[in-house]
Amino acid sequence: MGNSLRATSGVFIATWLSAPVWAVEPPKMNMTTDIPASITTPDRVETRIGTLEFFDGIPTKETSELVYDYLDFSRAMETFLNGIPAASLEVLRLGAASLGAKSSNQVLYFDKLMDSKALFLTGNTSTVYCSPFLDLKKDGPTVVEIPAGAGPGTVNDAYFRFAIDMGAPGPDRGKGGKYLILPPDYEGDLEGPIGGKAQVIDGETYFVARSTSYVNWVALRGFLVDGKPDAAAKMWREGLKIYPLARKDNPPAMEFISGSGKSFNTIHANNFEFYEELHTVIEREPVEMLDPELRGLFASIGIEKGKPFAPDARMKKIMNEAVAVANATSRAMLWDERNKDEFLYEGSYWKRGYPGDNYQFLKNEGMGGRNLDARTSFYYFATVNTPAMAMKLVGAGSQYAWGYLDSNGDYLDGSKTYKLNIPKDAPALKFWSVCVYDPQTRSMLQTDQTFPSKQSQRDKLIPNDDGSIDLYFGPKAPAGKEANWTQTVPGKGWFALLRLYSPTEPWFDKTWRPGEIELVK
Repeated sequence: MGNSLRATSGVFIATWLSAPVWAVEPPKMNMTTDIPASITTPDRVETRIGTLEFFDGIPTKETSELVYDYLDFSRAMETFLNGIPAASLEVLRLGAASLGAKSSNQVLYFDKLMDSKALFLTGNTSTVYCSPFLDLKKDGPTVVEIPAGAGPGTVNDAYFRFAIDMGAPGPDRGKGGKYLILPPDYEGDLEGPIGGKAQVIDGETYFVARSTSYVNWVALRGFLVDGKPDAAAKMWREGLKIYPLARKDNPPAMEFISGSGKSFNTIHANNFEFYEELHTVIEREPVEMLDPELRGLFASIGIEKGKPFAPDARMKKIMNEAVAVANATSRAMLWDERNKDEFLYEGSYWKRGYPGDNYQFLKNEGMGGRNLDARTSFYYFATVNTPAMAMKLVGAGSQYAWGYLDSNGDYLDGSKTYKLNIPKDAPALKFWSVCVYDPQTRSMLQTDQTFPSKQSQRDKLIPNDDGSIDLYFGPKAPAGKEANWTQTVPGKGWFALLRLYSPTEPWFDKTWRPGEIELVK
């Protein structure tokens, strides 16, 4: 009997020792009270990242490793989603520099229009782009002289935030003028509010704005005349001047570099290189450019001003996985819209070209804080940030609609033929256009056509009897529809942007609306 008891006790002891220590219920003590379950942590929790185990709320070593991997992964993913504006503008700068535009007086422009050879986020074939970059760290306060007759122009900082408009929507109202962009560390007497303020310097009036960053992009557009870019290109060459204020009496000569017909990249990476692009910006710009929350997010994965970016093998593996998921997330935001407010019309698949419809990406006039998904999706497929693109400016500025699904809600297939009806009297004083883009690069679709677009000023389109125009998209032109046809590529998808320059009231009150993109069977 005694031996049997000892044997049984031995089994019990072995079982107890092999079980988790925390499986034992702690004894009731004199001061023990009932603890709400909501503030305790169970010994075992099943989650999407695996099983989490604890001893009395203390994570096991394996659990700590698991959650730290997840934390680093999620922060690396959020760094991509929130760092796109900075990386995008940086690679725009590098793209211009690759063609020789390395100083503010060296200006990349598209004297024969932009075509599909350029990898440029949703660029257009309808205006004459002029694309200077400012280096306020090197040049200090910098003057930009805008000629009369310029189209919409904007200055954006190194995080793609608005500084001031130029040209028609700017304070010069299309009459031309002198703009002065102050660096972030400027300490003089001039005021530089966002949006600009007219001030007199040595007897001359300047529209003055202060940027939060040293690098700034000046995005300028000129309009076609008689369907041709020549007049606008000449306007830029003869009228655009950029120079340090300190050299206003002896400015450097301007140099204009054509980007037309040239292949170069301006799009941020979707792999580990993205983090290196972002680190370049953080290292160069003043720490105050971004708020502590964003700086803290980036620093949590090793992107911090004044420190080398050198992740170890573990962190690099996590970041490679995170950037892949974040890239997929950005694309899901674009092609699988879950915010129905982004659609322009009831029962339509046309989306607003400016997600969130607020240039600061504020939700419900700020009551909902920053619309993070809108900011991510916008900068993933577009460039330029200005209130003029989001505000109701009748007869000025520009408006956009994004067509990415057909009338059945299916992706657009380059091997099939589609039709889009543009009703008569399109509400645009300047012009309307429809341009086709590659879903991989978000740049113009590369086909046998130099310009994958149709534009009301430039192209001789064939109208219907009712004055509307049917546009066709497919690998081959339907018979007799060649003038209205834009080529697509079998084996590839595509999407389209409808642009209206100087939009009129029927666009805003929605009494005019484009047809849906319809599959031709």
